[in-house]
Amino acid sequence: MLSPPSPQVLKLLTLNVHKGVSAWRRPILDKLKSALAGVGADVVCLQEVRGGSPQASPQYEALADGLWPEHAYGRNAATSSGDHGNAVLSRWPILSARNHDLSLPGDEVRSVLHCVLDMPPLSRALHVMCVHLGLRESHRRLQMQRLLGVVQSIGPEAPVVVAGDFNDWRQRADLALASAGLHEVHARHYGTPARTFPARWPVLALDRIYLRGLGSSRPLPLPRQPWRDLSDHVPVAAAMTLAAEAP
Repeated sequence: MLSPPSPQVLKLLTLNVHKGVSAWRRPILDKLKSALAGVGADVVCLQEVRGGSPQASPQYEALADGLWPEHAYGRNAATSSGDHGNAVLSRWPILSARNHDLSLPGDEVRSVLHCVLDMPPLSRALHVMCVHLGLRESHRRLQMQRLLGVVQSIGPEAPVVVAGDFNDWRQRADLALASAGLHEVHARHYGTPARTFPARWPVLALDRIYLRGLGSSRPLPLPRQPWRDLSDHVPVAAAMTLAAEAP
């Protein structure tokens, strides 16, 4: 009797790339691309990645080149020197992408980039949401409600990944997203999200990966080097099985 095929594993990584410069303001895009390639992630969620400018091509295109054939970008902020925002890089086809504005009055422009991926192992498309929330707690509370609205708009059965920089040092996002059936990968396995900021000696758990409607999942451990020299955040990564129905 033939054994059933093994479920396919999806690897996902999220990182605030600090506009492609280190904490010491040194450009590190080539080193960052090499480090990302070494993880072997199928989907990468980036925050604070630069878009195009008259002087330079988009950073997300440079990072995706030769590794992730699909990418989407959502602009958050624009200045005289260019713009930056969220990006999703994918080895799977991106069927659609929409940038939802989460901004509130003030000088912080924030958003969630909602991508729909064609994932043949699943019975439905996978929704990947790359998010960057604000620094003010009062803003984050309202932004979380808007984020929940985006999740709820796709229906309760759709498989979802919400990943990014939540700036949630009080760890209040878990309870809010649990109402939509989402759990955080590191918190489920270790009881607390991974510490990711500041990169040289992380003490705050700001970066998260939340899941719903997939199979089993586990955190992917990453070495301290070279990550702590590539941004002011360190990345978070997870592996999850793709099953037609979640257990």
